Amino acid sequence: MKQILATITVAVTLVASSASAFDPAHLKRLKDTGDCINCDLSGANLEDAKLMGAKLEGADLKGAKLGSAYLVNAKLKDANLSGAKLIGAYLKGANLSGAYLKGAYLSGAYLGSAYLEGADLSGANLEDAKLMGADLKGAKLMGADLKGAKLMGANLEGADLEGADLK
Repeated sequence: MKQILATITVAVTLVASSASAFDPAHLKRLKDTGDCINCDLSGANLEDAKLMGAKLEGADLKGAKLGSAYLVNAKLKDANLSGAKLIGAYLKGANLSGAYLKGAYLSGAYLGSAYLEGADLSGANLEDAKLMGADLKGAKLMGADLKGAKLMGANLEGADLEGADLK
């Protein structure tokens, strides 16, 4: 019985770790060219990365570590950033339209003039984030933490803020 449980535990661990493992060739391509459309970078460590203008449309960045990353004018349209850690990231003018950021950590991030139309930020932590002039038209912000967020000039037309903390 113990051997069966040990085998099951190892199998579950291998499946769980492979489900969130990035493709090393994709990470190399991103670092070499700044172009990685539809790449698998889930769980990748990109903290402090300089990715100005990077083309990451449709990329899987689920659970990626992007703390303090420099993503000015990055193209992240339709990217999956669920659970990603973007604490203190600089995303000025980034295109995150249609991106999936459910449960992402964006506290202290700079998203001034970022394009987030139709993005899903449900349950995201945007505490003290700077969203001045950001386009959040039709964005899903249900249950998001927006305490201390700077929203001056942000377009929130049609955004769903149900349950969001704006205190």
